[in-house]
Amino acid sequence: MPKLTDTQTIILNRAATRPGNLAMPLPDGLHGAAAKMTVSKMIDRGWLEEVEADIRKGEPLWRETGDGFGTTLIATEAGLEAIGIEPMVASAVTCARRARAKPGAQTAATDAPEAPKRVALRAGTKQAQIIALLQRPEGASIAEIVEATSWQAHTARGMISGALKKKLGLPVTSAKEEGRGSVYRIG
Repeated sequence: MPKLTDTQTIILNRAATRPGNLAMPLPDGLHGAAAKMTVSKMIDRGWLEEVEADIRKGEPLWRETGDGFGTTLIATEAGLEAIGIEPMVASAVTCARRARAKPGAQTAATDAPEAPKRVALRAGTKQAQIIALLQRPEGASIAEIVEATSWQAHTARGMISGALKKKLGLPVTSAKEEGRGSVYRIG
């Protein structure tokens, strides 16, 4: 894992919790030359990308380009990997949340209290292991999840219904299969 400064870690962690991995607004106290230097280094390393801002959605601007247009910053897959988030998991969470987002809702953090809170997922955690198991075409039964995590069955079921379905908003389905019992899948 690359070595990040505290400021870079804060920027990427906040971006991972925002819709579309939006890195703006930057942390309080980071402005002027310090902000420009930090962002430039992160763009050079491929952790941030400068994209055209959607003013209609209320996206905060990084810089103005003239004629009422501007750019904003988003975290890239490399940036998410730098803080330990698996890009596959992060994109699955982003897609699921976009499907649940209300049309016409603003994306600015202060204007969207009813939007679900995005959670940063770290690689190597049991939650990431369960998501990987459920993303397989054959899915996973509770017994397989228990074997992979060393949890009890009720804890695995609670993780699926609480953390994955409710908190992360992932579309987890279940179907009974002969010989395996209830098999859970994300899809």
